[in-house]
Formats: sequence, structure tokens, C-alpha cells
Amino acid sequence: MTGLLIGSIFGGALSDKYGKKVLLVGSSVLHSVVALLTAFLPHALFYLSARCMAGIACCAVHICTYSLGVEWSLPKYRIWPTTLLSFIFSLGMMALAAVAYLTNSWMQFHLALALPQILCLPLYFSIPESPRWLLLNKKTHVLEDYRSRSPEDRHYLDLLLDTVGNECQKTNNEETDNKQCSDFTHFKSSTIVLRLFVMSFIGVASALTYYGICFSVGSFGVDIYLAQFFSGLSESPSLFLPLLLARWGRRSFSMASLLLSGVGCLLSLLISKFCDIPALVMALALLGKLCVQATTCVALLYGIELFPTVIRQKCVGLVSLCYRVGCIVNAVVAPKGGVSLGAMICYSSGPILGAGLCLLLPETSGIPLPDTVQDCEKQPRLKLELGSCCAQWSTNHKPKKEHAFTKAKDLESQLESSAISS
Repeated sequence: MTGLLIGSIFGGALSDKYGKKVLLVGSSVLHSVVALLTAFLPHALFYLSARCMAGIACCAVHICTYSLGVEWSLPKYRIWPTTLLSFIFSLGMMALAAVAYLTNSWMQFHLALALPQILCLPLYFSIPESPRWLLLNKKTHVLEDYRSRSPEDRHYLDLLLDTVGNECQKTNNEETDNKQCSDFTHFKSSTIVLRLFVMSFIGVASALTYYGICFSVGSFGVDIYLAQFFSGLSESPSLFLPLLLARWGRRSFSMASLLLSGVGCLLSLLISKFCDIPALVMALALLGKLCVQATTCVALLYGIELFPTVIRQKCVGLVSLCYRVGCIVNAVVAPKGGVSLGAMICYSSGPILGAGLCLLLPETSGIPLPDTVQDCEKQPRLKLELGSCCAQWSTNHKPKKEHAFTKAKDLESQLESSAISS
């Protein structure tokens, strides 16, 4: 987890400087070598160092693969790379159970994990570099090489470069207009601070719940290999995320997934305390894990759409940093020998509170990406204003008072008229 934290801090900066393909290939080589050496050097100190380096490499690989998948997709298909990569991750978790079951020793287990990575290393060199990075760094000869491969590649790359060119021109104009404005000035906006707080809290809550259930997967009274397999299988329905997002939108889906996650963890806690049904307890916990995984997947896209271009990478980096801090905290305080009452309350209450905080965020589905803080402040959001409610209440009740006063005056006039006549 410390390696993942270090990778989240430096991975983005290295990819911006040297390119995503270079970082992807280098990180894959590092991860493969570390996995291979672990099979032959089963020592505790080396193992901890190797896991830290593997965490750094894994985080860099995730950053590069998600970014390359999104940047090589047209705008209307940008949710699919994130979804497909999350689905492949769940397949890897299921395969891990099979590898652990079929191997009988430390060396066999780690060789089974390392050798496929080493065999696939030559394939990574065929992955193209980010067109946006090539355009910004004026490496036009590489772009021309991509264009010359086939007419289909030329047409698709031209579509991407037209989009990228417009975004780059807009970014350059904005940098010219705001060249005297530092990044700290943008963070003074209450809108940006509020969104950072909400997304950071959701990141910490998601990390605590997701990894808390992953670490406790062998404590539900079910066979550990089956538990690991179903833990990976529980994340496979995230493949339907694009369809759900198209119908519900970012905010509504995030609220629903966070709420279901908290309720699932809470029900698993209650059943584990009052009933002896391990399969049902694990099923409810994995339901919560599925919902958290879906929330994390959507948060990758939601965070990009919530923050302005001028400070987008910095804001997304801060949210990712909070997520990794939650991972480290969970690794340190994870319960041993079973899931405790306090742990499950923590896993369930965080997502439920995060679902309520989502009301403070705007809906960004179908809205252009904000470029400045002013664009973020103009985005539609849910308003709960007490003054307007009071004004509406007084407006609704004022006619009734006037009507009662008029009836009293009419009655007084009738009494006076009857007294005069008599």
C-alpha cells in the first residue's frame, strides 16, 4: 500500500514528462523482475521491499493503461476503457484463486505469476503512445508513422487529433489569459474546496470498505479459495456501468451505489451477529464490495468532470492520495481473526454518509468539461435555501390572514347596520 501511495504521487508527473508508453513498459518490466526474484528469495525483508516496488509499478501501470485507453477513445466512448479494465481486474482476481489452489509451494506460486508477465513483455512495445502527449511535445514524426499504417488508422487518428487540437488550443488560450494567476488562487474557491472534500471523503470511505472486505475475505466461514473466486466474480457486473450511467447519470448512480454498499455491509454485520449463515454474510459483504468498486470506477470519470482544466490533474491527484491513505490505514488496523463490530460499522457508515454528501455535487453527464473555476460555479447543482422556503411559506399563508381579516370587518359592518336599523 505504501508503494501504491508513492506511485500515485510520482506516476502522473513521470508520464507527463517521459510519456505513458515509456512508463508503462518500464513499470511492467520492473513488476515482472520483482515477481521473478520473489520466487527465489523468500526472505521477509526482501519480500516487503519487493511488495513496495510492485505497488509502485502497479500504480504506474494503472495510470498509463487508463489514460491511454481514454485518450485513444472518442468522447462518447470514454467510459468503456475504464469499465473494461475494471472487468479485466476482476478476472485477474478470480484467476488468482485458481493459481493459489493449483500450486503447492512458494516458488511455484510466484513463478506462475511472474512467467506470464515476462512472456507478454514484447507485446507492450506495440502499444501506441498517447496522441495528446505526442502533439504537445511536437513529436509529429511518430504521429505520421501512426497515420501511414492503414487508411483506417489515418481516419481515426485524424478524428482524435481534431478533438485534441481543439482542447489544446483552448488550454493554451486559457493559460495565456491566466498566466498571472497561481494554482493556489484557484483553490480559494469554495466550490473547488467543497468538491475536493466530498470526493476525498468518498475516496477514503471507498478504500476502507473495499480493502476491508478484501482483507477479511477468509473470515466469513467459507473456503478461502471459493471466497477469493467469488470476491473477483462479484466485481464483474461493473461491465454494465456505461448502460447504467447513460440512464441515471453520475451523481444519482454514485449515491445509489454508495447507499447499497453501506446497507449491504450493515446487513452482513447484523446477520453475522444473530444468525449463523456464512454464505449469506459473505454474499452481502461482496454486494457491498461490488457497489464500492462501481463507485470507484465512476469516481475516476466523475473527478475529471468536476474539476477545471487549470487544476484538474492536481485535484485528481489529491483525491487519489486520500484514497491511498485510506488503503494504508486499513492495512494497519485491519481486524485479525474475523470482522469485528467496529470494523463493519466503519465499513457501512462511510459509504452511507458519502451518499448524502453527493447531494452537494452537480450532475455532469452530458455537460462540457469545465475549463475555469467560473465554469464550475456555473454548473447546475441542488440548492437547499432556507430563505426561499420561508418566503414561499409566508406567501402561501398571507392570503389566508387577509381573508380572515376581511370576514371580521364584514361581520362588524353587519352588526352596526342592524343596530342602526333597530
